[in-house]
Amino acid sequence: MKVNKKDIIEAKISQNQGIIQIADIVAEGISKQYVIKYLQDRRYERVAKGIYLAPDAWQDDLYIISLQYKKIVYSHDTSLYLHGLSEREPVYFTATVPRGYRVDYKGQSPLKTITVVEERYSLGMSATTTPYGHTVPCYNAERTLCDIFRTDTEVQEKQYAIKEYLKGKKNLPRLMEYARMLHVEKKIKQYTEVLL
Repeated sequence: MKVNKKDIIEAKISQNQGIIQIADIVAEGISKQYVIKYLQDRRYERVAKGIYLAPDAWQDDLYIISLQYKKIVYSHDTSLYLHGLSEREPVYFTATVPRGYRVDYKGQSPLKTITVVEERYSLGMSATTTPYGHTVPCYNAERTLCDIFRTDTEVQEKQYAIKEYLKGKKNLPRLMEYARMLHVEKKIKQYTEVLL
């Protein structure tokens, strides 16, 4: 049975809630020219190189950026927000990349990248869901807490994050292991001992 090109494209679009990466469809054996013409005929908007958005879809910048840059891992305030450990949306997206990885981002949403050595880059790497339902790379809650304790994040934001973390599904042994590795053990102990 011959598979219809349009059916393949529509299935991919449906899977990704209206955000489509041309490379995904080309990998199915459909020519790039055919895909672009198909999307343009249906008034899809080009939102980044090789990435299109359906006219009726919500633009999920966190997801689109992660499609553009495969080594981005959302971190710090952005990761706090994605894990429900922050009271507010981040002003700009923060992502961590390995040393030497180039991000030349020119999109609508402000993006701040932090470069780290390879050993720290992979520590606590996980994935989570954006408010629009897409899965994106993100550090786990324990790594995120350690990261914010290494920065000049406001005291109130640190307190809120720790309180919310301790209320939910927590892994204190992992938190303290990461805290030792990232040299914030004393700071995190001060906060957790008060709240436990």
